[in-house]
Amino acid sequence: MSLQTRINELSSAIAADYKVLKAAQGNLAALNTTAKSNLVAAINELLAAMPAAGAVINDSASGNATTYSSTHIDAQLTALKNQILGGASSAYDTLQEIEAKLGSDDTALANLLAAVGNRLSFADPQSLTAAQQLQACTNLGIGDPSADFVAVYNAAKV
Repeated sequence: MSLQTRINELSSAIAADYKVLKAAQGNLAALNTTAKSNLVAAINELLAAMPAAGAVINDSASGNATTYSSTHIDAQLTALKNQILGGASSAYDTLQEIEAKLGSDDTALANLLAAVGNRLSFADPQSLTAAQQLQACTNLGIGDPSADFVAVYNAAKV
C-alpha cells in the first residue's frame, strides 16, 4: 500500500469522525446565547447567568431566583390533594370517579338536588308551603306558625 493511499484513508477516517462530532454539537447559530461560534463560550455564558448552586434550591421560602426541591414540591402537592379530598374514600377520590357515580344514576342525582333544594335557607328568601313552614318551625322548636295566639289568650282569661 502506498503512502498516498494510507494518507487518503486517514483523511477519510478523520472526515467521518468530524461529521459525527459536527452532528453531535448541533447548529451553534441556533444557540440562545450571544456566543454562537464557540460551544465552550456559550456554556460559560450560561454558567455566569445562573445563580450560585447553593442558592438555587430553597425549601424554606419561594422567590424569583430560587425553587423548591422536587421532594418539597411533591410534599406540597400531596398536602393540597389531601385538603381537597378531605378524607374521601378511595372510591370517590378523583373527579372521574365522582362523575361516574353521579352520571350513572340520574335518579340519585335528581334526588340529591331535590333534597338540597328542600333545605331551609338562612341566607336567601324562600317561598314555603304551609306544611313546609310548619315542619321548619317544628324543627327549630318554634311550633305552629299559624297558631291563633289571641284565641289562646282569650281562652286563658276565662
